[in-house]
Amino acid sequence: MLDNVSSGFFAVPCHNYHLINDLLLSSARSKSTAKGLQLHGYIVKSGFFLIPLIANNLINFYSKSQLPLDSLRAFEETQQKSATTWSSIISCFSQNELPWKSLDFLRKMMAGNLRPDDRVLPSATKSCAILSRSDIGRSVHCLSMKSGYESDVFVGTSLVDMYGKCGEVADARKVFDEMPHRNVVTWSAMIYGYAQMGENEEALLMFKEALFDNLEVNDHSFSSVISVCANSTLLELGRQIQGLCIKSSFDSSSFVGSSLVSLYSKCGVLEGAYQAFRETPVKNLGIWNAMLKACAQHSHVQEVIELFKKMKRSGMKPNFITFLNVLNACSHAGLVDEGRYYFDIMKEEYRIEPTDKHYASLVDMLARAGKLQEALEVITNMPIDPTESVWGALLTGCTLHKNTELAAFAADKVFELGPVSSGMHISLSNAYAADGRFEDAAKARKLLRDRGEKKETGLSWVEERNKVHTFAAGERRHERSKEIYEKLAELGEEMEKAGYVADTSFVLREVDGDEKNQTIRYHSERLAIAFGLITFPADRPIRVIKNLRVCGDCHNAIKFMSVCTARVIIVRDNNRFHRFEGGKCSCNDYW
Repeated sequence: MLDNVSSGFFAVPCHNYHLINDLLLSSARSKSTAKGLQLHGYIVKSGFFLIPLIANNLINFYSKSQLPLDSLRAFEETQQKSATTWSSIISCFSQNELPWKSLDFLRKMMAGNLRPDDRVLPSATKSCAILSRSDIGRSVHCLSMKSGYESDVFVGTSLVDMYGKCGEVADARKVFDEMPHRNVVTWSAMIYGYAQMGENEEALLMFKEALFDNLEVNDHSFSSVISVCANSTLLELGRQIQGLCIKSSFDSSSFVGSSLVSLYSKCGVLEGAYQAFRETPVKNLGIWNAMLKACAQHSHVQEVIELFKKMKRSGMKPNFITFLNVLNACSHAGLVDEGRYYFDIMKEEYRIEPTDKHYASLVDMLARAGKLQEALEVITNMPIDPTESVWGALLTGCTLHKNTELAAFAADKVFELGPVSSGMHISLSNAYAADGRFEDAAKARKLLRDRGEKKETGLSWVEERNKVHTFAAGERRHERSKEIYEKLAELGEEMEKAGYVADTSFVLREVDGDEKNQTIRYHSERLAIAFGLITFPADRPIRVIKNLRVCGDCHNAIKFMSVCTARVIIVRDNNRFHRFEGGKCSCNDYW
């Protein structure tokens, strides 16, 4: 069909020129690299590369095939570079997560006296978002104003998205409010910006406003607002929004599916996460990772391993997040050999370089299993500098196994890094207190106070009819406090008859036995569970969210509570889920 084509530019038959364009576009859409490479060879032999439009489509083909360096080669071979040619290569680098190259080519374009347009500027702002460089983004913003594109909906939307992803949500809102025209992508970017910064009420209000304005919201809007419900553990509201997704025919979107998996998982309903995963027809990498994370947090380790195998069979290539989820699952279950295996294939088979988070997970896995020296060897041999999270993982393991000498060494290494989180001071204090070294524990806490920092208050909360009830240890401000404390007293008697004895070693300060007993009896998660017992029907599981790690005595106490009340109690702490039923916990007492 493409035979007998003259190699001269002006001798190219019109129908062949259009056919080449169509074939390039088709190869780009289908990501058919082999066909595209054959076309490129034919284009060079036939002289079609002299035609700017074909050169641009060739750049775009390689970009969509995730071959940015081949796009660059095609760009460099293009003799007549138009603004569209520059736009194509800048967009290519942005789409393929080479943000510095994208911005560098913007600079080169402008050095050649070509002004960026409404296609170049969004690519540049996206690159700033990838880099989290709002300072460079502001320069691009100024450039868009000088170029007369500040009122363009695509440029404005990209700026809203950039500021939101850089954490500058006030700037994002300012651009949003000043835009003369907005589309559904603009609204989605603003909702996402609020959701990412944890400004959940603002995100929900904006979503409501979009619905009241009869805006046709898209799957990205739904995904962001479902994520808000997940982060706030607003299960009932999330289910209502899922209903809206179904009515709007967005329930099959992989973005919505991924958010639904996270919603149900974070609210302790793993069956709902599985269902959302199964019902999503086309699964992208995001939904596979969301399901792997859900299973890992709920201690379904064998399901994590099976899911990983299914993912490979489906042709989906795992990324660094995938392996982080698998490593965390192995760490939660104490599967050291399996964890080492996945860590090795990540490097050797998939050529993914481990980040500090992967090393932290590996150290955590070894340290929790009591292999403290092996964990220290991993840190010593790391090709990158150990971070606070890496040393913190070793410190946690040292605390569990009462190795205060190594714990102090790990803490010293953390403090050498500079200012550290308050949690690190508390971890060291707890390590000393657990070993009975209360004077050293007090010194660690004093150092925290001297720096003007405070320990994070332990809180637990329960959702009831779209309302979140929050509890702190020993507080009595809740409107049903009297009933809550009466229920705890009644339940305490039943638990003691069943064999429960309080382990006051988890009260990490030097006070007498009776005070320790009273202190531990009214931890925030127990108050939340008592509220659930007097509020929810007997057939409904009680779901409690806690911002800190559940202590050992409360973990044991909740097992007795599940027996005495014949209830399912699900507690999510800052690391994982614990499902208590019939006196047993899903973590098998390894957490």
